[in-house]
Amino acid sequence: MQYVLPAAPAAPPWWSRLLARAAHGGAGTAPVRGRRLRAVAPSPYGEGPTPTLTELYHARRLDMVRLALFLVDDRHTAEDVVQDAFAALCRAYGTSLDGLRDPGAYLHTAVVNAARSVLRRRRTARAYVPPHPGAGAPVDEGLLLAEEHRHVLDALAGLTRRQREVLVLRYWSELTEEQIAQTLGLSRGTVKSTASRALDALEKRLEAVR
Repeated sequence: MQYVLPAAPAAPPWWSRLLARAAHGGAGTAPVRGRRLRAVAPSPYGEGPTPTLTELYHARRLDMVRLALFLVDDRHTAEDVVQDAFAALCRAYGTSLDGLRDPGAYLHTAVVNAARSVLRRRRTARAYVPPHPGAGAPVDEGLLLAEEHRHVLDALAGLTRRQREVLVLRYWSELTEEQIAQTLGLSRGTVKSTASRALDALEKRLEAVR
């Protein structure tokens, strides 16, 4: 069986939904209506036949690179993060992914963990200030066309790591609170409270640039 990304009905951009939630006081993380999670199979968590590693790679690589980009804010680094995540998946389960009940959930967790490792190394590297400023971060033109989008990314960068992860998984990957809790190793209550605080902080940061 060949796995493909399902077509999704038109919906507001993810950052517009995020802005709308922030503008309403950060009230929780209600599910997005009228649009399904971009997935490998009809349901991303626990249903349908298990894809092979090749099928998973072709179906989810771009989506995972975009997820990683929102966490590390560098396209080339995001691509490396995703390659590392797929390599770890192959080492653990082989190319057939036999024994892996939920490849989508595993992949989200692997990408988030790899992004965390990058950010830890980056904090050390940024302690050194080069004599001349380097080039700006690479821009993914397909993702960063709207000025509004750029403002959201800049505001996200000012949040704590956990807050940023929760919001990106909720509004970009469109995971439920339960799925986010599974991905990040948190309780559902912690996910809900983190999202609420993150939305409040995001609103304040965006107000400062308006």
